[in-house]
Amino acid sequence: MPNYKKMPLEELVVLSQKDDLKALEELIRREQKNVFAAFSYLSKKRENVADMTQDALLKVAKNIHSLKNPKNFKSWLNQIISNLFYDELRKKQRRPDLISIDEDEGENSIKTQLPDKKCKPHEKCLSTELEEMIKDAIRDLPEQFRIAIILRELQGLSYEEIAEITNSSVGTVKSRIARARGKLQNGLKSYI
Repeated sequence: MPNYKKMPLEELVVLSQKDDLKALEELIRREQKNVFAAFSYLSKKRENVADMTQDALLKVAKNIHSLKNPKNFKSWLNQIISNLFYDELRKKQRRPDLISIDEDEGENSIKTQLPDKKCKPHEKCLSTELEEMIKDAIRDLPEQFRIAIILRELQGLSYEEIAEITNSSVGTVKSRIARARGKLQNGLKSYI
């Protein structure tokens, strides 16, 4: 029995295309954290992140046979992520934001104080706080900057791969990334 956990990504893709379900399972397991991280930076609504991650991984499983070159798996996966994100943006434009009636912040609302066990030790709390500030700063970027910086910094794609995914030129991608970095530096200047 082959050891799927030690296999290179490309080999898992090839085996998955040959209907090896164990290989596909390992491939999905390896990529799920990256996909979740990408969506958590892209989407301003946390409740959508898990659903979009699941949708992306389901598309991978259903369409793995359509990938012509297994070496291009990462680019192909990031194209799926980008497409799903744009689909979500289009849906959002068609429906208004909903507010839960359970979230009452009036003067009569009852608030429960629960201890946050994550904030011990002190460094962990600061680290978590900084990570949230960075995520919020990325989420506040215009969408073309946000996608470019996430594909570059989180997914590790080349400028050429990002240009192909976003249907833009390499120069445009470089410009968007530089401007995104500048906006992030300005936005986080007081924290870092």
